[in-house]
Amino acid sequence: MKLYRTTAGIVLEKDGQVKLLAQSNWDTYVNRDDLFDSMLADFDRQQSEVNSLDWLSSQHILAPIQSQEIWASGVTYLRSRDARMDESKESGGDTFYDKVYDAERPELFFKATAGRTVGTHDAVRIRRDSTWDVPEPELTLFVTSSGKIVGYTAGNDMSSRSIEGENPLYLPQAKSYDRCAALGPCLYVPGQPISPDTQISLTIERGGEMQFSGQISISQMKRSHTELVSFLFRECSFPNGVFLMTGTGIVPPNTFTLQSGDQITITIDGIGTLHNWVE
Repeated sequence: MKLYRTTAGIVLEKDGQVKLLAQSNWDTYVNRDDLFDSMLADFDRQQSEVNSLDWLSSQHILAPIQSQEIWASGVTYLRSRDARMDESKESGGDTFYDKVYDAERPELFFKATAGRTVGTHDAVRIRRDSTWDVPEPELTLFVTSSGKIVGYTAGNDMSSRSIEGENPLYLPQAKSYDRCAALGPCLYVPGQPISPDTQISLTIERGGEMQFSGQISISQMKRSHTELVSFLFRECSFPNGVFLMTGTGIVPPNTFTLQSGDQITITIDGIGTLHNWVE
């Protein structure tokens, strides 16, 4: 099942049919360990009119986040490790990424607040003081306050490779700024963990022409989802749940950088498509 946050309210989707929920508090609704079963029961007993996907597409879909934080994982795919090592070679920081890829402890960092996050069909930003910027398409987990993974969404972890490459200690500036993250289009809530065969794809268009495309299976991740969550929850609590981006395995070539007006499309099997443009 899928859960959408819209200007009209919280919307449930089941088998191509949608219902507007009477419940209006996103934080309260999503932060439950039995979210899938609750959604099934709510869809069946909800007295509101059954609408179509066409009705849903006419609504303003918001990012599926209200009070939650977004955290992110780094160097979870081999391709990401290699790219980070390459961008940090001149500063002497390349060995850090090699070490963290093989270390017991993963790289986890704070990414964004809800106020710095946009939804699908909205604009993301690149920093004015950066010269090399890329989107990072990532399967993003939604984890309840008890530490249980109950849902998934598509995430765009916008990144300044020039700033991070200058010095790994500049990572917060490379990652966190206004409109640095996108989530959507929905919260996908399956009855069981997402399949390891799930594919993530990325396309970047400029002036109607394809500039880059790539795809990867989440089975290529070195670390498991539960492993990442266990480290995140060691000394942090999240009263409304938390989103955790799980890293990227799709990295454009070093000759590419985003420009204003570029169209970024991220599609993940089962979840749908997150579309953004660069402001």
